[in-house]
Amino acid sequence: MSHTPQTLDSEEAPPAQTPDSRSSTLLHLSFNQDSGCFAAATDHGFRIYNCDPFREIFRRDFGPGGGIGLVHMLFRCNILAFVGGGSDPRYPPNKVMIWDDHQSRCIGELSFRSEVKGVRLRRDRIVVVLAHKIFVYNFADLKVLHQIETIANPKGLCDLSHVSASMVLVCPGLQKGQVRVEHYASKRTKFIMAHDSRIACFALTHDGRLLATASSKGTLVRLFNTLDGSLLQEVRRGADRAEIYSLAFSPTAQWLAVSSDKGTVHVFNLKVDSGLLGHDRSHGSSEANPASPTTVSSLSFIKGVLPKYFSSEWSVAQFRLQEGLQYIVAFGHQKNTVVILGMDGSFYRCQFDSAPGGEMTQLEYYNFLKPEETF
Repeated sequence: MSHTPQTLDSEEAPPAQTPDSRSSTLLHLSFNQDSGCFAAATDHGFRIYNCDPFREIFRRDFGPGGGIGLVHMLFRCNILAFVGGGSDPRYPPNKVMIWDDHQSRCIGELSFRSEVKGVRLRRDRIVVVLAHKIFVYNFADLKVLHQIETIANPKGLCDLSHVSASMVLVCPGLQKGQVRVEHYASKRTKFIMAHDSRIACFALTHDGRLLATASSKGTLVRLFNTLDGSLLQEVRRGADRAEIYSLAFSPTAQWLAVSSDKGTVHVFNLKVDSGLLGHDRSHGSSEANPASPTTVSSLSFIKGVLPKYFSSEWSVAQFRLQEGLQYIVAFGHQKNTVVILGMDGSFYRCQFDSAPGGEMTQLEYYNFLKPEETF
């Protein structure tokens, strides 16, 4: 498959279709790799939005029979990956379609014997997640490079590093509570027993060196070094059970954001030395360049010896939303900002004060499904 990724931009892209009278049902939301954009899959097609400033870049409305169940961007280029979904899907749920938006057509497809649960993209790889298996493909020619067996993975959990030349992939292991980390550069596989109960959510830093995990209990989030599997920190979302919907690191890995069905987004302060990620936090005012090369090979800690089980820490900042609704979260490109997307079409940009902490300040709100109701 030959493709020449170019930047997606509202000036370059074909004119966006006019919103029609049908209301769309949201089926999936995903941020792109640097969280500067997000994609929304609906029962009629898909839409791409810019986060800062918030605006719709374009939409493709396929009409009835146009349901898209999963959509993923590749940074800001014209290549996207789709899986059909909803009650009237455009494509079968066992196929991943590679879409070139400059040509407004599919330029490749991958077919499987069972339903696709998740897709992840890198500039050089496509990763497809099935209920018990993960396939890694070379992007250029769609050749299979690796197959991984997993425990039952109905949510399609998988994450990839994005800035390092060599890929780090994390997925569920073969046991409950276990995660598997593939370091493709060193051809090493690391298994981490992260939790006693099943894994509900996880996230990697951009360079793949740090991993945050949450279990189906949803009370604790644990931070691991992916190189040796050591536990670095444990933070507490709350005392009662919750379903964790998303975890996100800030570009400098100073902060971790967590969303759950309890309706509160939490931000935690991470204690891992920033040298790990090749950043100087004292100059991290913009937090907007996650692509600087990593130079440090070992982890170091804040002063003091950590016992095997140490007291968990509570969040620095919180933002309260509607309970029971699914939200995903990412860090904004402005300092100490968080972007929250809801499955009801809500877009929030919030700011937290890192010193006193407490309740976040809402900076912006839009409903991207019903823009007329935003104001």
